[in-house]
Amino acid sequence: MNPVSPIPVILAFLLALATTHFLAKRFAVILPVGRVSTIDGLRGYLGFAVFLHHASIWFFFLRTGHWAVPPSNLYTHLGQSGVALFFMITGFLFFSKLIDSKDRPVDWTKLYISRLFRLTPLYLFAMGTMFSIVAVLSDAQLREPVESLALGVARWLAFTAKGNPDLNGVAQTWIIVAGVTWTLPYEWGFYLMLPLFALMVSSRTLIGSLVIGITALLAFKWLLDLDLLFMKAFVGGMAASVLVRYEKVRVIASAKISTMLVVGCVAAVVMIYPTAYGSMPLLLLSIAFTLVAGGNTLFGLLTNHTSRVLGEMAYSIYLLHGIVLFLVFRFLFGFPEAAKLSPIEHWAVIALCTPVLISISFLTFRQIELPAMRIAPKAANWVKSRRTSITQTVFGWRG
Repeated sequence: MNPVSPIPVILAFLLALATTHFLAKRFAVILPVGRVSTIDGLRGYLGFAVFLHHASIWFFFLRTGHWAVPPSNLYTHLGQSGVALFFMITGFLFFSKLIDSKDRPVDWTKLYISRLFRLTPLYLFAMGTMFSIVAVLSDAQLREPVESLALGVARWLAFTAKGNPDLNGVAQTWIIVAGVTWTLPYEWGFYLMLPLFALMVSSRTLIGSLVIGITALLAFKWLLDLDLLFMKAFVGGMAASVLVRYEKVRVIASAKISTMLVVGCVAAVVMIYPTAYGSMPLLLLSIAFTLVAGGNTLFGLLTNHTSRVLGEMAYSIYLLHGIVLFLVFRFLFGFPEAAKLSPIEHWAVIALCTPVLISISFLTFRQIELPAMRIAPKAANWVKSRRTSITQTVFGWRG
């Protein structure tokens, strides 16, 4: 079998959905209401697509020692287009909040506390697991100066905003998590730009909006040291948040013919472009995303209960799949033996990993992510009350 055959993709997705369906039924999962259900459903497919992208990379890495995009447009776009669409979801959801702030002001304390509680707990769990693996690989012995190790750990704990260094002499430490943490500084960078985007939305003149928007982009580039190339994906989501407010756009998006347009745009990106990170592929992905955000369900696939449950686990799938792959190939098989697997054997291993990954992600979502999300509003209220108390104490305010 060709190692980049599309057949494993189809079978793995079916297995992921079957596992999710079983877990959703077994534990009677109740989904939240009041959200964009099509986007909820999309998330899970994107997270799992990134897993398959890295599963393909592992096949070639084991044989060459070189970590690179697969020699296949399909497997490349499972990762790159998946990440681009994740960025679009972020741009869509949070720019929508800013647009809505004209009628309902943004509670910035609540927003940032919720983001902190949404992203950090699972990230710390992933980092703790990675640090444990590093300890095992280095025989629990100190192999670099304590100061250097502490600085490296701090950089990892800071969402790799200042790099993802090797730890304790373990070369290419980032492979343990498949390097997925690189996207998180972009997520945080976008969140930090939201106040500027809020000013842009509230500006009464076009020139004012343009000046503020350009300022935000410059800050994204120069102050946060982030590549503007990926900002285009966020902008695609922001544009979608504006377009779907027009009834005509929503009507078009809900039409059956638009499903063909969504599929056509994605297919064109995969077949024509070797990377998702160009202006034209991002434009095509933005069109597809706008139609989905506007209500296109892909014949009900995205709003299906199982798809939405898979979507709830998207962050866990994204953040933890690299660890699962590393544990399997490094400790279960060992790199030399794993490199001897035929393509069909490699993908059989990935198939066996799929229910394991989905089950772990289901568990971590329910036991780590969900409790933290429930605590976030209370934490935000506590921060606001403490801030008010301190302000009253310092300035002598009463009432």
